[in-house]
Amino acid sequence: MRGLDWDGYRNVRDLGGLPTPLSPTGATQLGRIARGPRRELLTDRGWQDARRWGLRSVIDLRCADEVGRRDGDPLVAPDALAGITVVAAPTEDQDEPEFREVCFPILDSPEYWRHNWRILPDLVLGALRAIADAPSGVLVHCSAGRDRTGMISTLLLAGAGVPPTVVAEDHAASVRAMAGTGTHAPGDRQATWDAEQVTEWLATVTPIVEDVAADVDAAFAAVGADDDLRARLCARLTTP
Repeated sequence: MRGLDWDGYRNVRDLGGLPTPLSPTGATQLGRIARGPRRELLTDRGWQDARRWGLRSVIDLRCADEVGRRDGDPLVAPDALAGITVVAAPTEDQDEPEFREVCFPILDSPEYWRHNWRILPDLVLGALRAIADAPSGVLVHCSAGRDRTGMISTLLLAGAGVPPTVVAEDHAASVRAMAGTGTHAPGDRQATWDAEQVTEWLATVTPIVEDVAADVDAAFAAVGADDDLRARLCARLTTP
């Protein structure tokens, strides 16, 4: 139920169906928020698949210069996104000097997450607000659907009471899904990785994801997320 079959679109999952004590059903709610890679990979049929899931809004975490069709992307009908709200909510400012110096060497690792919200808290907060304000049936995506989307998904899931080990498993699923593919960011070293390299990498970074999820209160405090915003994000995933 969590893995979604949207044509042309690998690494897309529903954030529902994960255990949490904060929901009366014992699990995060399906059909509320999905995570994925760049939306330009969706075919016409993929957009139809997404609509059947209930897609109503897209939160794009990418910088403006990353947005748009590339060579090899499918051609879609002009009305493919009709009725779907797309919100630009970048979590990075790649011209910010400290962000470039500190984060660029580790942008494919959750090591950079805490630096991201320390250096650019307003951008991370803006993305969280955009998700809270969006019509339900939300797709959150970046380029690979692994790093920026992983950061935001970790905050959403941990904030909804999903155990840190389970949050880290969700992150690992995206690393595995995108390794060895060339469909996302040019120059991404993980595009050439095999299964053994992925396993070694996850052994290193999974504890970081677990630590972030276990200390999610600190993350929300760092970006300035107030109780109302946190409650709205939690309710999106926990209220039947």
